[in-house]
Amino acid sequence: MNGTRRIRVLIVDDSALIRAILTEVVGSFPDLEVVGAAADPLQARDMIKELNPDVLTLDVEMPRMDGLTFLERLMRLRPMPVLMISSMTERGSEVALDALELGAVDFIAKPKLDVVSGLQEYAEEIARKIRMAFRSRAASCTQGEGMVSPVRHSGKLSASEKIILVGSSTGGTEALKVFLEPMPEDAPAILITQHMPEAFTKSFAVRLNGLCRMNVKEAEEGERVLPGHVYVAPGHSHLRVTRNGTGYTLRLGGDAPVNHHRPSVDVLFQSAVQSVGANGLVILLTGMGRDGAQGMLQMRQAGAYTIAQDEATSVVYGMPRAAVEVGAVDEVLPLDAIARRVLERLC
Repeated sequence: MNGTRRIRVLIVDDSALIRAILTEVVGSFPDLEVVGAAADPLQARDMIKELNPDVLTLDVEMPRMDGLTFLERLMRLRPMPVLMISSMTERGSEVALDALELGAVDFIAKPKLDVVSGLQEYAEEIARKIRMAFRSRAASCTQGEGMVSPVRHSGKLSASEKIILVGSSTGGTEALKVFLEPMPEDAPAILITQHMPEAFTKSFAVRLNGLCRMNVKEAEEGERVLPGHVYVAPGHSHLRVTRNGTGYTLRLGGDAPVNHHRPSVDVLFQSAVQSVGANGLVILLTGMGRDGAQGMLQMRQAGAYTIAQDEATSVVYGMPRAAVEVGAVDEVLPLDAIARRVLERLC
């Protein structure tokens, strides 16, 4: 936080009920202050100029101008940290992913039922994400734009035994695109745990598949791990990898959250200590918290090579920092250099 000053929040939502609830919830935290609540983007535009908020919460579907159109204009004219308010539906997930592409830092999911009690139940999460957005490299961080250069490799990649393991959270949806787009179709299998709700991971995998030369899909229980494929942990389950003869198999588990997350990055990394070991390349990208640090340390001790995204290109330098602090990282790199380094290690 900036000294002792409270974080100034502007709420934008066409529902008077949601505006009232969010105002009450956010205002209940001593380090947060709601400076205004707008019913539509046009009103919000004037209030941003007048009130100069630190963080904006923005609904998607509103009259006069939809949230995505407003977000796009805002990021172009007055970039600032934005948290989207999104429903937990297929349509909501698509819009939330669109918003992240446009520069939103993260999203807050509306409960499907009983909105009043649901939002109050999510009070801690809402406050946590507002604080994170305030500390982030703002929405103006054009992560990946203009940075991706073709990654060329000579010779055959060592793909059969190798596994690339990736963990990410806040800012990870865009960071993963930057990492995956240059990867060739003959790259080793890539297993990803990205902190994301259940309704979002399938849509996210489909989007990545349309951008990448590798085949990207949501991971399934008992699936055989194949080179040239990317497997994204579903939002409802931990993802683990086990050894199966000469190959690897995916396992999904609905057991308790780890580090407050399911799927958890630590669960994925720790599952690979025995099954993958020195055949692993482990990458920790942008994200809030410490998930993945201990698992990465165990993988490094097992002989895997480990890479963390640097602070300058991270939206939130939480998870990578935690890994560096515990001695889990062989190399810290800017986002656009990670794919190239991975391929250099494999060739």
